[in-house]
Amino acid sequence: MKITSKELRQKWIKFYEEKGHLDIGAVSLIGDGSTGVMFNVAGMQPLMPYLLGKPHPSGKKRLCNVQGCMRTVDIDSVGDASHFTFFEMMGNWSLGDYFKEEKTAWTFELLTKVFGLEKDKLCVTVFEGNEAAPRDNETAEYLKQLGIKEDHIFYLPKEDNWWELEGTVGTPCGPDNEWFYPLDRAKKNPVFPDDYVEIGNDVYMQYKKTEGGYEPLANKNVDTGFGFDRMLLFLNGLSDGYKTDLFLPAIKKIESLSGVRYDDGGEAQKAMRIIADHTRTTVMLIGDKQGVLPSNTGAGYILRRLMRRAIRYCKSLGISSEAMSAVAKIFIEEVYDEAYPILKEKENYILEEIAKEAERFETTLTQGMKEFEKCVNGLERKNEFMSKSNPNYVKETVIGGKAAFRLYDTYGFPLELTEELAAEKGLTVDTVGFNEAFKEHQEKSRVLPGQFKGGLESHSEKATAYHTATHLLNAALKQVLSPDCNQKGSNITDERMRYDFNFPRPMTDEEIKEVERIVNEKIKEDIPVVFKEMSLEEARAQHFVGVFDSKYGEVVKTYAIGEFSKEMCGGPHVEHTGVLGKFRIVKEQSSSAGIRRIKAVLE
Repeated sequence: MKITSKELRQKWIKFYEEKGHLDIGAVSLIGDGSTGVMFNVAGMQPLMPYLLGKPHPSGKKRLCNVQGCMRTVDIDSVGDASHFTFFEMMGNWSLGDYFKEEKTAWTFELLTKVFGLEKDKLCVTVFEGNEAAPRDNETAEYLKQLGIKEDHIFYLPKEDNWWELEGTVGTPCGPDNEWFYPLDRAKKNPVFPDDYVEIGNDVYMQYKKTEGGYEPLANKNVDTGFGFDRMLLFLNGLSDGYKTDLFLPAIKKIESLSGVRYDDGGEAQKAMRIIADHTRTTVMLIGDKQGVLPSNTGAGYILRRLMRRAIRYCKSLGISSEAMSAVAKIFIEEVYDEAYPILKEKENYILEEIAKEAERFETTLTQGMKEFEKCVNGLERKNEFMSKSNPNYVKETVIGGKAAFRLYDTYGFPLELTEELAAEKGLTVDTVGFNEAFKEHQEKSRVLPGQFKGGLESHSEKATAYHTATHLLNAALKQVLSPDCNQKGSNITDERMRYDFNFPRPMTDEEIKEVERIVNEKIKEDIPVVFKEMSLEEARAQHFVGVFDSKYGEVVKTYAIGEFSKEMCGGPHVEHTGVLGKFRIVKEQSSSAGIRRIKAVLE
């Protein structure tokens, strides 16, 4: 390899440090909410306040780093040679310090002297101007002075050479010049743009986006962004992003586990790319400073979707989900050991969380795939039958919304996974019907105030949270003390829960701590609380626990928190455990002969 990822990282930082820049390091992948996006999708996002004029905490006006980013729009494209969900941007910034003249000179120097590109083959695009901002003749003139041929400078419209965060008012923006170089370096007369690839851009953030257009910023800023993964690919003369040293060790591990060769291509190659990419992103999200965990909402949902997609493709290669952990170790210990030391610090935690999610999904994946095949076979049988009786019959190609929701609700299939499986069969999914089924499920899960007591003195959100926590506590007590422990009464207010259960002696301090640990672990896992109505016989067959059996009718309401807690109950409950907060046992004492009482709070 001509240049390794570690060498490229070092060269970028060293070059700009020698130009007076401070390496500020990488910040969290998770957006801070100021720009309305879930993840940081560009290296400049964390610096937004300083580009708008706020002094940087370091006191410096020249900054540089290599910053991790994530774009969820690319998830479905991953599997080809060039798409990734996690990627890095090499950046440097001027906060009201240098501007166009210095920046064009430095980028030119970096590309020609550090990376050895021929100046006569460089092509650059600049902003052609519009009613909001003038043509960028200034940058074009500086480029000519550096020796860029005049016929290698192209003026392009806003959609090509203007940078801003879509739909976000109050953010910095401005014209940019983008740098291009022939993909085939040996070609004598390459044609722009057909034979060229973009290698980076310099954005001149001199405006702020407003409701009515744009207004000049007090400070003129520079924001440079060069794709790290793309630059590494380009400098090594490669066309497959999974053959750089960012991915190659992971690919080799998957090859050794599966016995399949990556270079054989086809569906196996696609599967390897997906496993490698999604595992890398999983490592980065769980290992992030703000540590995302798989769940059914927000960033956690994206993580769960990636992990379950990777697990499904592990199965397609004939390897277990444990492969994810093996590949994750490669990224933690070899690829990003120097750039992201936090990953090594959190290694055990990352691997444990991957194993937990894999175990959760593996238990239902096989059954879920069988259920999916049932849906497909049902459609095929219907189409075959109807075609025989009606020559003009138009075959159905849509998997019903209720069937898709069942795959989500019962087997943990994200809707996007079902859509992907359907597309492989030439089918689509009724997403409107899915959303209706989801909404109907939520409505059924809600219990009107006063309809059920459940030990609640009120039906506020806090009391509802405490009620759900009693289910977690009940299951934890059975696990730590005895399977024969059962609820003997409860009282819940907005401030605390009181829970009575049968047990012949006081709990030890170690037992109390272990129960707390288990409950908080289940809260952290953000497990969906799934409501279903079924016959009493069916509930018992599925091992739902009912403490007061005589109170149940022929049809019972059940609440399952994964496989951890399954109880017949009137409700109400939260929709997922992650909203409960931290569980703490305040007191454990005697209630009556053979009955213990726990008082606990959610903080």
